[in-house]
Amino acid sequence: MEPMVTHILFATDLSHNSTYALRHAAALAQSTGAKIHVLHVNEPLSDDAKVTMEMFILNEDTRKKATERRHEMVRKVLAERQANFWAKFEGDDAKIKDQVASIEVTDGHPAEVILRRSQELGCDLIVLGAHDHGFSHTFLGTVAKRVLRRSAIPTLIVPHPTDG
Repeated sequence: MEPMVTHILFATDLSHNSTYALRHAAALAQSTGAKIHVLHVNEPLSDDAKVTMEMFILNEDTRKKATERRHEMVRKVLAERQANFWAKFEGDDAKIKDQVASIEVTDGHPAEVILRRSQELGCDLIVLGAHDHGFSHTFLGTVAKRVLRRSAIPTLIVPHPTDG
């Protein structure tokens, strides 16, 4: 029988729980031999945020540089989180990192980008972390619901672990 899971799209919002969800994606990849594609989607700036930028940053080049710095910061945070995550593995478990086929940071509406990239990458499974009841509660819940509702492939929502 052929493996059912050959490519896993792990979508991260860079929250604490996303690391916990990555552990599940890595374990599944290890057991199936699947490749892991890591994706973070920057939510587009709201119209209010754009107006505020235009009010306080009058120069177009400066606004463009501010947007570029936002991307650079997210890429840096994602790289640091990935390095810290994989550094904890030893022996055969450390080889799972070799199964990471791509790491991508892009802009767009998260659910739509997650669904589109899962198709483009030929993924068999999407893994997302459920929100912990923090400030991103509504946003992350909405993304997970939209992905679940519209996904044509299995989607795993990993709940945040409780401490007690």
